[in-house]
Amino acid sequence: MQTPIYICEEELLEKNLKLLEYVQQQSGAKIILALKGFAMFSTFEMVSKYLKGCTASGLYEARLAREEFCKFNPHAEVHTYSPAFKDEDIEEIARISDHIVFNSPNQMKRFLWKVKETNPNIEISLRVNPELSSAPVDIYNPCGLYSRLGTTVENFDENLLKELDGLNFHALCEQNADALEEVLESFDEKFGKYCHNLNYINFGGGHHITKKGYDIEKLIWLIKEFKQKYNDIDIYLEPGEAVGWEIGYLEATVLDIFKNGMDIAILDTSAEAHMPDTLAMPYRAAVRGAGEPGEKAYTYRLGGNTCLAGDIMGDYSFDKPLEIGDRVIFEDQIHYTFVKNTTFNGIKLPSLAIKRKDGKLELIKEFGYEDYKERLS
Repeated sequence: MQTPIYICEEELLEKNLKLLEYVQQQSGAKIILALKGFAMFSTFEMVSKYLKGCTASGLYEARLAREEFCKFNPHAEVHTYSPAFKDEDIEEIARISDHIVFNSPNQMKRFLWKVKETNPNIEISLRVNPELSSAPVDIYNPCGLYSRLGTTVENFDENLLKELDGLNFHALCEQNADALEEVLESFDEKFGKYCHNLNYINFGGGHHITKKGYDIEKLIWLIKEFKQKYNDIDIYLEPGEAVGWEIGYLEATVLDIFKNGMDIAILDTSAEAHMPDTLAMPYRAAVRGAGEPGEKAYTYRLGGNTCLAGDIMGDYSFDKPLEIGDRVIFEDQIHYTFVKNTTFNGIKLPSLAIKRKDGKLELIKEFGYEDYKERLS
Protein backbone atom coordinates (compact mmCIF):
# COMPACT_ATOMS: atom_id res chain seq x y z
CA MET A 1 0.00 0.00 0.00
CA GLN A 2 1.08 3.57 -0.62
CA THR A 3 2.66 5.52 2.22
CA PRO A 4 2.34 7.31 4.54
CA ILE A 5 -0.05 4.95 6.28
CA TYR A 6 -1.09 4.16 9.85
CA ILE A 7 -1.55 0.44 10.39
CA CYS A 8 -3.51 -0.81 13.41
CA GLU A 9 -2.87 -4.44 14.37
CA GLU A 10 -6.17 -5.98 15.43
CA GLU A 11 -4.59 -8.75 17.48
CA LEU A 12 -2.62 -6.27 19.60
CA LEU A 13 -5.68 -4.08 20.10
CA GLU A 14 -7.67 -7.03 21.39
CA LYS A 15 -4.82 -7.93 23.74
CA ASN A 16 -5.09 -4.47 25.32
CA LEU A 17 -8.86 -4.70 25.51
CA LYS A 18 -8.73 -8.07 27.25
CA LEU A 19 -6.40 -6.62 29.88
CA LEU A 20 -8.77 -3.70 30.44
CA GLU A 21 -11.67 -6.15 30.69
CA TYR A 22 -9.73 -8.02 33.39
CA VAL A 23 -9.41 -4.78 35.38
CA GLN A 24 -13.16 -4.22 35.06
CA GLN A 25 -14.02 -7.73 36.20
CA GLN A 26 -11.65 -7.74 39.17
CA SER A 27 -12.26 -4.18 40.40
CA GLY A 28 -15.89 -3.52 39.53
CA ALA A 29 -14.91 -0.31 37.74
CA LYS A 30 -16.29 0.71 34.35
CA ILE A 31 -13.77 1.60 31.65
CA ILE A 32 -14.77 3.93 28.84
CA LEU A 33 -12.75 4.94 25.80
CA ALA A 34 -11.33 8.48 25.69
CA LEU A 35 -11.81 9.45 22.06
CA LYS A 36 -9.21 12.21 22.30
CA GLY A 37 -6.56 9.48 22.47
CA PHE A 38 -7.99 6.78 20.19
CA ALA A 39 -10.84 7.38 17.77
CA MET A 40 -10.36 4.84 14.97
CA PHE A 41 -14.03 4.02 14.70
CA SER A 42 -13.43 1.19 12.23
CA THR A 43 -12.30 -0.75 15.33
CA PHE A 44 -15.37 0.08 17.43
CA GLU A 45 -17.15 -3.18 16.72
CA MET A 46 -14.35 -4.92 18.62
CA VAL A 47 -13.80 -2.21 21.25
CA SER A 48 -17.50 -2.08 22.14
CA LYS A 49 -17.40 -5.75 23.16
CA TYR A 50 -15.04 -4.90 26.01
CA LEU A 51 -15.49 -1.27 27.08
CA LYS A 52 -18.60 0.34 28.52
CA GLY A 53 -18.76 3.42 26.34
CA CYS A 54 -16.86 6.56 25.36
CA THR A 55 -15.85 9.85 26.87
CA ALA A 56 -16.01 12.84 24.54
CA SER A 57 -14.46 16.28 24.70
CA GLY A 58 -17.22 18.10 22.88
CA LEU A 59 -20.07 17.80 20.42
CA TYR A 60 -18.30 16.11 17.53
CA GLU A 61 -16.68 13.41 19.65
CA ALA A 62 -20.02 12.84 21.36
CA ARG A 63 -21.68 12.39 17.98
CA LEU A 64 -18.98 9.95 16.90
CA ALA A 65 -19.52 7.94 20.07
CA ARG A 66 -23.31 7.88 19.65
CA GLU A 67 -23.25 7.12 15.92
CA GLU A 68 -20.33 4.70 15.64
CA PHE A 69 -19.83 3.09 19.08
CA CYS A 70 -23.39 2.77 20.28
CA LYS A 71 -24.56 1.13 17.06
CA PHE A 72 -22.56 -1.94 18.12
CA ASN A 73 -23.50 -1.66 21.79
CA PRO A 74 -26.83 0.14 22.35
CA HIS A 75 -26.22 0.07 26.10
CA ALA A 76 -22.90 1.91 25.83
CA GLU A 77 -22.60 5.20 27.70
CA VAL A 78 -21.58 8.55 26.25
CA HIS A 79 -19.90 10.94 28.69
CA THR A 80 -19.23 14.47 27.44
CA TYR A 81 -16.89 17.02 29.03
CA SER A 82 -15.62 20.36 27.78
CA PRO A 83 -13.66 23.16 29.44
CA ALA A 84 -16.56 25.36 28.32
CA PHE A 85 -19.76 24.44 26.47
CA LYS A 86 -21.25 26.74 23.84
CA ASP A 87 -24.88 27.86 23.75
CA GLU A 88 -25.38 26.56 20.22
CA ASP A 89 -24.08 23.07 21.12
CA ILE A 90 -25.49 22.38 24.55
CA GLU A 91 -28.92 21.01 23.59
CA GLU A 92 -27.55 18.52 21.08
CA ILE A 93 -24.84 17.46 23.52
CA ALA A 94 -27.47 16.90 26.21
CA ARG A 95 -29.67 14.94 23.82
CA ILE A 96 -26.97 12.44 22.78
CA SER A 97 -25.08 12.15 26.09
CA ASP A 98 -25.78 9.93 29.09
CA HIS A 99 -23.49 12.00 31.33
CA ILE A 100 -22.42 15.62 31.04
CA VAL A 101 -19.41 16.94 32.93
CA PHE A 102 -19.11 20.64 33.67
CA ASN A 103 -15.73 22.26 34.21
CA SER A 104 -16.84 25.02 36.58
CA PRO A 105 -19.77 25.96 38.82
CA ASN A 106 -20.42 28.88 36.46
CA GLN A 107 -20.96 26.59 33.49
CA MET A 108 -23.11 24.23 35.53
CA LYS A 109 -25.36 27.04 36.76
CA ARG A 110 -25.62 28.49 33.27
CA PHE A 111 -26.63 25.33 31.45
CA LEU A 112 -28.12 22.96 34.03
CA TRP A 113 -31.77 23.81 33.40
CA LYS A 114 -31.41 23.56 29.63
CA VAL A 115 -29.57 20.22 29.87
CA LYS A 116 -32.18 18.68 32.16
CA GLU A 117 -35.04 20.06 30.11
CA THR A 118 -33.52 18.49 26.99
CA ASN A 119 -32.65 15.16 28.61
CA PRO A 120 -34.29 14.53 32.02
CA ASN A 121 -32.34 11.24 32.40
CA ILE A 122 -28.87 12.69 31.91
CA GLU A 123 -26.44 12.41 34.83
CA ILE A 124 -24.65 15.56 35.96
CA SER A 125 -21.02 15.74 37.05
CA LEU A 126 -18.48 18.41 37.88
CA ARG A 127 -14.80 18.14 37.11
CA VAL A 128 -12.68 18.93 40.16
CA ASN A 129 -8.99 19.62 40.51
CA PRO A 130 -7.28 17.63 43.28
CA GLU A 131 -4.30 20.01 42.94
CA LEU A 132 -1.79 17.19 42.83
CA SER A 133 -0.13 15.72 39.79
CA SER A 134 3.22 14.29 38.80
CA ALA A 135 2.66 14.61 35.05
CA PRO A 136 6.03 14.52 33.24
CA VAL A 137 5.70 17.85 31.38
CA ASP A 138 3.68 21.01 31.99
CA ILE A 139 1.79 20.84 28.68
CA TYR A 140 0.22 17.56 29.86
CA ASN A 141 -0.25 18.52 33.51
CA PRO A 142 -3.99 19.07 34.13
CA CYS A 143 -3.36 20.09 37.75
CA GLY A 144 -0.53 22.54 37.19
CA LEU A 145 -0.39 26.07 38.53
CA TYR A 146 -3.33 28.20 37.31
CA SER A 147 -4.85 25.21 35.53
CA ARG A 148 -8.01 25.90 33.54
CA LEU A 149 -9.16 22.29 33.96
CA GLY A 150 -11.45 21.51 36.86
CA THR A 151 -12.70 23.26 39.98
CA THR A 152 -10.49 23.55 43.04
CA VAL A 153 -11.90 22.92 46.50
CA GLU A 154 -11.61 26.66 47.21
CA ASN A 155 -14.02 27.37 44.35
CA PHE A 156 -16.35 24.42 44.93
CA ASP A 157 -19.97 25.48 45.40
CA GLU A 158 -21.68 23.17 47.91
CA ASN A 159 -25.07 24.46 46.80
CA LEU A 160 -24.64 22.43 43.63
CA LEU A 161 -24.38 19.09 45.48
CA LYS A 162 -28.11 18.45 45.30
CA GLU A 163 -27.84 18.50 41.48
CA LEU A 164 -24.71 16.37 41.17
CA ASP A 165 -24.64 12.67 40.38
CA GLY A 166 -20.86 12.43 40.24
CA LEU A 167 -17.45 14.07 40.32
CA ASN A 168 -14.64 13.75 37.79
CA PHE A 169 -10.93 14.33 38.16
CA HIS A 170 -8.08 13.90 35.71
CA ALA A 171 -4.56 14.26 37.05
CA LEU A 172 -2.40 11.64 35.35
CA CYS A 173 -0.39 11.33 32.15
CA GLU A 174 1.16 7.98 31.16
CA GLN A 175 1.58 7.04 34.82
CA ASN A 176 1.49 4.01 37.09
CA ALA A 177 -0.87 3.12 39.91
CA ASP A 178 1.36 4.66 42.57
CA ALA A 179 0.71 8.08 41.02
CA LEU A 180 -3.03 7.40 41.20
CA GLU A 181 -2.66 6.46 44.87
CA GLU A 182 -1.12 9.87 45.62
CA VAL A 183 -3.83 11.68 43.67
CA LEU A 184 -6.57 9.74 45.46
CA GLU A 185 -5.17 10.82 48.82
CA SER A 186 -5.37 14.46 47.75
CA PHE A 187 -8.82 14.02 46.22
CA ASP A 188 -10.08 12.26 49.34
CA GLU A 189 -8.71 14.98 51.60
CA LYS A 190 -10.36 17.77 49.59
CA PHE A 191 -13.54 16.21 48.19
CA GLY A 192 -14.13 12.94 50.06
CA LYS A 193 -16.78 14.49 52.29
CA TYR A 194 -18.95 15.01 49.20
CA CYS A 195 -18.73 11.44 47.89
CA HIS A 196 -21.14 9.66 50.23
CA ASN A 197 -24.27 10.87 48.44
CA LEU A 198 -22.98 10.61 44.86
CA ASN A 199 -23.55 7.84 42.33
CA TYR A 200 -20.06 7.75 40.86
CA ILE A 201 -16.54 9.14 40.75
CA ASN A 202 -14.60 9.25 37.49
CA PHE A 203 -10.85 8.74 37.97
CA GLY A 204 -10.11 10.19 34.51
CA GLY A 205 -7.41 9.00 32.15
CA GLY A 206 -3.63 8.83 32.05
CA HIS A 207 -3.58 5.34 33.59
CA HIS A 208 -0.89 3.48 31.61
CA ILE A 209 -2.58 0.15 32.28
CA THR A 210 -1.41 -1.69 29.16
CA LYS A 211 2.21 -0.62 29.39
CA LYS A 212 4.63 -3.36 30.44
CA GLY A 213 5.37 -3.06 34.15
CA TYR A 214 2.15 -1.29 35.13
CA ASP A 215 0.99 -2.44 38.57
CA ILE A 216 -2.44 -3.76 37.59
CA GLU A 217 -3.13 -5.46 40.90
CA LYS A 218 -2.45 -2.24 42.79
CA LEU A 219 -4.90 -0.39 40.53
CA ILE A 220 -7.54 -3.03 41.25
CA TRP A 221 -6.88 -2.77 44.99
CA LEU A 222 -7.12 1.05 44.93
CA ILE A 223 -10.46 0.92 43.15
CA LYS A 224 -11.90 -1.70 45.47
CA GLU A 225 -10.74 0.18 48.56
CA PHE A 226 -12.31 3.41 47.32
CA LYS A 227 -15.59 1.66 46.46
CA GLN A 228 -15.71 0.03 49.87
CA LYS A 229 -15.09 3.33 51.63
CA TYR A 230 -17.92 5.07 49.79
CA ASN A 231 -20.79 2.58 49.85
CA ASP A 232 -19.83 0.69 46.69
CA ILE A 233 -19.88 3.87 44.63
CA ASP A 234 -19.44 3.40 40.88
CA ILE A 235 -15.96 4.12 39.54
CA TYR A 236 -15.10 5.07 35.96
CA LEU A 237 -11.73 5.09 34.24
CA GLU A 238 -11.38 6.73 30.85
CA PRO A 239 -8.06 5.78 29.21
CA GLY A 240 -7.32 6.58 25.59
CA GLU A 241 -3.63 5.90 25.23
CA ALA A 242 -3.89 2.64 27.15
CA VAL A 243 -6.35 1.36 24.54
CA GLY A 244 -4.12 2.29 21.60
CA TRP A 245 -0.78 1.58 23.28
CA GLU A 246 1.66 -0.31 21.01
CA ILE A 247 -1.06 -1.59 18.68
CA GLY A 248 0.28 -0.21 15.41
CA TYR A 249 2.69 1.94 13.48
CA LEU A 250 3.19 4.66 10.89
CA GLU A 251 4.93 3.49 7.74
CA ALA A 252 6.74 5.98 5.49
CA THR A 253 8.98 5.98 2.42
CA VAL A 254 12.41 7.55 1.90
CA LEU A 255 12.13 10.22 -0.82
CA ASP A 256 15.63 11.69 -0.85
CA ILE A 257 19.04 11.32 0.80
CA PHE A 258 21.79 13.96 0.90
CA LYS A 259 24.58 15.29 3.10
CA ASN A 260 24.85 18.46 5.18
CA GLY A 261 27.39 17.65 7.84
CA MET A 262 25.66 14.28 8.21
CA ASP A 263 23.43 12.04 6.13
CA ILE A 264 19.86 13.32 5.92
CA ALA A 265 16.87 11.31 4.71
CA ILE A 266 13.62 13.04 3.75
CA LEU A 267 10.49 10.93 4.22
CA ASP A 268 6.96 11.27 2.84
CA THR A 269 5.60 11.84 6.34
CA SER A 270 6.00 14.60 8.92
CA ALA A 271 6.64 14.87 12.63
CA GLU A 272 4.79 18.19 12.69
CA ALA A 273 1.75 17.03 10.73
CA HIS A 274 1.55 13.28 11.39
CA MET A 275 3.32 12.69 14.73
CA PRO A 276 2.69 15.96 16.60
CA ASP A 277 3.23 14.55 20.08
CA THR A 278 6.85 13.74 19.23
CA LEU A 279 7.44 17.49 19.10
CA ALA A 280 4.96 18.54 21.81
CA MET A 281 6.02 16.11 24.56
CA PRO A 282 8.71 15.85 23.16
CA TYR A 283 9.79 12.24 22.67
CA ARG A 284 11.80 10.19 20.21
CA ALA A 285 9.66 7.67 18.35
CA ALA A 286 11.13 4.19 18.00
CA VAL A 287 12.01 3.14 14.44
CA ARG A 288 11.84 -0.53 13.63
CA GLY A 289 15.33 -2.00 13.17
CA ALA A 290 17.10 1.25 14.04
CA GLY A 291 19.36 2.23 16.91
CA GLU A 292 20.72 5.34 18.58
CA PRO A 293 23.03 7.59 16.53
CA GLY A 294 26.36 5.82 16.04
CA GLU A 295 25.11 2.57 17.52
CA LYS A 296 24.88 0.93 14.10
CA ALA A 297 27.04 1.45 11.02
CA TYR A 298 25.00 4.12 9.21
CA THR A 299 23.44 7.15 10.91
CA TYR A 300 20.81 9.41 9.34
CA ARG A 301 18.74 12.36 10.39
CA LEU A 302 15.14 11.54 9.45
CA GLY A 303 13.26 14.60 8.34
CA GLY A 304 9.69 15.38 7.35
CA ASN A 305 8.47 16.59 3.99
CA THR A 306 7.29 20.07 5.07
CA CYS A 307 8.99 23.46 5.09
CA LEU A 308 9.08 23.67 8.91
CA ALA A 309 12.76 23.72 9.89
CA GLY A 310 12.09 21.67 13.00
CA ASP A 311 10.14 18.95 11.20
CA ILE A 312 12.63 16.30 12.28
CA MET A 313 11.94 12.86 13.70
CA GLY A 314 15.47 12.47 15.04
CA ASP A 315 18.80 10.79 14.35
CA TYR A 316 18.79 7.02 13.89
CA SER A 317 21.37 4.44 12.89
CA PHE A 318 20.87 1.40 10.65
CA ASP A 319 22.80 -1.77 9.84
CA LYS A 320 22.94 -0.92 6.14
CA PRO A 321 22.63 2.29 4.12
CA LEU A 322 19.19 3.68 3.47
CA GLU A 323 18.16 3.97 -0.15
CA ILE A 324 15.48 6.04 -1.87
CA GLY A 325 12.29 3.99 -1.83
CA ASP A 326 13.07 2.18 1.42
CA ARG A 327 10.25 1.91 3.96
CA VAL A 328 10.72 3.31 7.48
CA ILE A 329 8.38 2.21 10.27
CA PHE A 330 7.70 4.40 13.32
CA GLU A 331 6.44 2.20 16.12
CA ASP A 332 3.45 2.91 18.39
CA GLN A 333 1.83 5.69 16.37
CA ILE A 334 -1.87 4.80 16.63
CA HIS A 335 -2.80 6.76 19.77
CA TYR A 336 -2.73 10.57 19.90
CA THR A 337 -1.47 10.73 16.31
CA PHE A 338 -4.08 10.62 13.59
CA VAL A 339 -6.61 12.18 15.97
CA LYS A 340 -4.28 15.21 16.10
CA ASN A 341 -2.72 15.20 12.64
CA THR A 342 -3.02 18.04 10.16
CA THR A 343 -2.64 18.88 6.48
CA PHE A 344 0.00 21.54 7.20
CA ASN A 345 1.75 22.56 3.95
CA GLY A 346 -0.88 20.58 2.07
CA ILE A 347 0.92 17.36 2.95
CA LYS A 348 -1.22 14.29 2.39
CA LEU A 349 -2.80 12.73 5.44
CA PRO A 350 -1.64 9.16 6.05
CA SER A 351 -4.07 6.43 5.03
CA LEU A 352 -5.65 4.18 7.67
CA ALA A 353 -5.42 0.40 7.55
CA ILE A 354 -6.07 -2.55 9.83
CA LYS A 355 -3.99 -5.70 9.95
CA ARG A 356 -6.61 -8.33 10.74
CA LYS A 357 -5.99 -11.23 13.07
CA ASP A 358 -5.63 -13.56 10.08
CA GLY A 359 -2.74 -11.41 8.81
CA LYS A 360 -4.62 -9.71 5.97
CA LEU A 361 -4.07 -5.97 5.54
CA GLU A 362 -7.27 -4.02 4.91
CA LEU A 363 -7.23 -0.42 3.69
CA ILE A 364 -9.87 1.50 5.63
CA LYS A 365 -9.45 5.06 4.38
CA GLU A 366 -7.26 6.93 1.92
CA PHE A 367 -7.10 10.72 2.01
CA GLY A 368 -6.62 13.09 -0.89
CA TYR A 369 -6.68 16.67 -2.10
CA GLU A 370 -10.33 17.25 -1.19
CA ASP A 371 -9.60 16.53 2.48
CA TYR A 372 -7.09 19.39 2.40
CA LYS A 373 -9.18 21.75 0.29
CA GLU A 374 -12.43 21.40 2.22
CA ARG A 375 -10.81 22.77 5.38
CA LEU A 376 -9.82 25.98 3.59
CA SER A 377 -12.94 27.01 1.72
